[in-house]
Amino acid sequence: MEVVDDIFSRFSDDNPKPAIELEYRNDFTLLVAIVLSARATDVSVNKITAKLFDIADSPKKMLSLGQEKLKSYISSIGLYNSKAKNIIKLCEEIEGKYCGAIPNDFELLTALPGVGRKSANVFLNSAMGVPTIAVDTHVFRVSNRMGLVNEKSVLSVEKSLNKVIPERWKLYAHHWLVLHGRYVCKARTPLCHKCIVNDLCRSSRYS
Repeated sequence: MEVVDDIFSRFSDDNPKPAIELEYRNDFTLLVAIVLSARATDVSVNKITAKLFDIADSPKKMLSLGQEKLKSYISSIGLYNSKAKNIIKLCEEIEGKYCGAIPNDFELLTALPGVGRKSANVFLNSAMGVPTIAVDTHVFRVSNRMGLVNEKSVLSVEKSLNKVIPERWKLYAHHWLVLHGRYVCKARTPLCHKCIVNDLCRSSRYS
């Protein structure tokens, strides 16, 4: 636990308040951006949402836009057909069940079309300030590589991280791990020489 605390203490010193790199304007646009980000980079999502959110920044406006026009805005990213379908269905449910407001409950969020466990955790953390641990490919890779966990499934990684990460670091833990995986602890060529925790990492070439 002391090593884990040291790791996140260094992350905090380096970047005290990390934030999601998806660009959004309100809770609704954040949720849409998260849905769009599945199997897509934040950079590619931000390129399409800049124009999309100018005309559709609420469930009602998105429904007015319609599925076919939505496709034309998001066609540059993967799985755009299914994402457009899910976003329209999501908007229908938000309007029909929640009067246009995004639910702030994990179970209700994951019941929405296109919103899985990771997406719900990201939304609750970034929009509501809930100290959730969202596990994407970066978090999965980095946490196993560093030795924070030793797990083979996404859910197991999430549960283990929730156990080992001290409460005071949980609000930003997901962001630190994502950013570390995105820019330093890369999948094929980890930049161990630039890593601020390489002396604490199980896999470091410089420890």
